[in-house]
Amino acid sequence: MDKMVEFSNLTTELAAGFTTGASVLFNKLPWLKKITLRRGLMAVFLWMVIHVIVQQRLRYARMRYLMRKYPFKTRESYRFMTDQQAFEIQKAILQLEFPFMALKSLQFALFRTYGIPTISSLLARTTEFSDTATAFKRYADTGVLIGQFMAFDPSSNRAHEAIVRTKFLHTNYRKTGHILEDDMLYTLSLFALEPIRFVENYEWRELSDLEKCAIGTYWKSLGDALGISYDCLPSGSEITDVDTSKKKSSFQDGLHWLEEIRTWSHAYEVEKMKPHLKNKEVADKTTDVLTYALPGFMKPVGIQLVSFIMDDRLRAAMMYETPHPVFATLFGILLATRKYFLRYVALPRPYFLRNDFFTHQPDENGRNYVKIWDAVPYYVKPTIWNRWGPAAWLKRLQGLPLPGDDGDKYSPQGYDTLDVGPRHFRGKGRAQMEEYRTQLLEKRKGQCPFH
Repeated sequence: MDKMVEFSNLTTELAAGFTTGASVLFNKLPWLKKITLRRGLMAVFLWMVIHVIVQQRLRYARMRYLMRKYPFKTRESYRFMTDQQAFEIQKAILQLEFPFMALKSLQFALFRTYGIPTISSLLARTTEFSDTATAFKRYADTGVLIGQFMAFDPSSNRAHEAIVRTKFLHTNYRKTGHILEDDMLYTLSLFALEPIRFVENYEWRELSDLEKCAIGTYWKSLGDALGISYDCLPSGSEITDVDTSKKKSSFQDGLHWLEEIRTWSHAYEVEKMKPHLKNKEVADKTTDVLTYALPGFMKPVGIQLVSFIMDDRLRAAMMYETPHPVFATLFGILLATRKYFLRYVALPRPYFLRNDFFTHQPDENGRNYVKIWDAVPYYVKPTIWNRWGPAAWLKRLQGLPLPGDDGDKYSPQGYDTLDVGPRHFRGKGRAQMEEYRTQLLEKRKGQCPFH
């Protein structure tokens, strides 16, 4: 009872203090007394009108800027887009225009590959998804490699290192036939196609032809760098230029490449994406990763959302149930609300708030760090901000690990790109990767991949 009286007295004192403070404020600022309900409503209405005018003017400003900066005015001109130009346009999409959905689409692209039994069976055999801990490590490693060759210039050392490490990790599996060349091409196709699909379905505007061409140009070039064959595509074979006698791509431009790989990828799914227990096994472990940050009572909702994002074919292949109609309706409403809020209310993301995932310069030990993470802080530096900042406190409340927790478990010392991957590959392949890098220095200089 005494505590209740004390609490009552405290609230009374706070209310009295607030009233006194408001009175003093009104006395010092006499113009506040002149504000009426009518004037207040008029001010709010005027602010809303100004906001809408400014928002509509700025909302498409970045797309208009890209169209002015890159001089591709006709379909014919797209064939001259360079890898460097495509990278810059795609980077604007990833970091500024659609950062949330672009990231989720890339994560889902990786997830979608597990609907192919030949891919999921290999992953199950390698034990990379034997438990949640190893699944997190593989997810983080894949994010580092893919993220680096998307975040840094095509001719940069950081991009080259990520490409040669990715190529090395897959080389022996490809030579022995454990990874099919068609599966490599299919995986590449998803990293190009899923961002376009996600933007078209869930974002506030569709991609322009310029942006789509940039995505096609970039990923076609990356496929070349990884040694992925396009022979199964109608225009996949190289032809000899009659004027220069040099070999060049039969693809006209990035849009043409996208058209052909979309058709091929769809046909490949129809033929190969079938229900399999290994699909479900790997999908379940990945879903654990995707829903890890959710509190226990919300995890079933997270699983419903994962199922909602799947199409019927993928859902059947992974042996997942159709989302409950109530959840499907709810998710549809939430995504539509987000779309229209971004389209008609939100201002464009400023450059200083761009999604910048990696440190740009190595530390004194030559190691780099991840700057943005979801649930588990692999390769994140345990700075004061990362351990005690606002986001860190939120993660503490969620019971999630922080950078530096559990010793070296989450590699707080950062990463060397040439060692990223399964632990048994650490320190291996240096000579082979150096050979690959020499080839990239000669061939991957940010030039047009169609000439």
